[in-house]
Amino acid sequence: MVGVAVAQFAPGPDRAHNRAVLRQLATTAAGRGAHLVVFPEYSAFFEPKLGPSFVAAAEPLDGEFVTALAALAAELSVHIVAGMLETTADPARFSNTLVAIDPTGRLVATYRKLHLYDAFGDRESQWVLPGTVTDPEIFDVGGLRVALQTCYDVRFPEVTRRLVDAGATLVLVPSEWVRGPLKEHHWRTLLTARALENTVFLAAADHTPPIGVGTSLIIDPMGVALVSLGESADVAVAFLAPERVAAIRAINPALALRRFAVVPR
Repeated sequence: MVGVAVAQFAPGPDRAHNRAVLRQLATTAAGRGAHLVVFPEYSAFFEPKLGPSFVAAAEPLDGEFVTALAALAAELSVHIVAGMLETTADPARFSNTLVAIDPTGRLVATYRKLHLYDAFGDRESQWVLPGTVTDPEIFDVGGLRVALQTCYDVRFPEVTRRLVDAGATLVLVPSEWVRGPLKEHHWRTLLTARALENTVFLAAADHTPPIGVGTSLIIDPMGVALVSLGESADVAVAFLAPERVAAIRAINPALALRRFAVVPR
């Protein structure tokens, strides 16, 4: 069994404080048996409104944030996944990037958000460069094949399907899912659908209110929420059996029966 934790909190503009909260929550998760800890999008730095401060807070992959995560992962002997702001060649925009660190402190995967949040009155693309469509970077945790996507990507079913086609059995969705009319309903419905239609485990970590919806959760291949959090900063751990994916696909072979493939646009 693989212990997977979702850790939710409300990152702010104080980067040192954010790292301290990450440490506290990761330590709690490891103490509860987690082998993998998933943090939200924008864990390194966040303000209520995107702007120049986000660009100024961006770091390279060998910067202070990833270095601190690597040391923490090695100290706790866990995998850690979190969202950061990565510097780019464009001085006016940054990359909304996820990083995955293994228990030796090695960077094993990155993911740059493909679908930017130009919806519900926001325009993320004004400040963020969209990720390039490349082969998914998948890493192994205790027999689970783990892949990454970010927040708004979950509204596009082909993102998750492409990860599953590449071999993923656990999809992580670090998010900053903004509150609003019916948004919590959208959050749970979309995440459950992505797990159920792809017969995979899914773990999603969000910001807590007042901006995010919280309710971070882990869903199994039958669409059942194994654990879920409320509105407070906290950690929830579920123990996942890699062989359950194959068992569910034997009785629900939807992936094998489909007649369409995902093709980049």
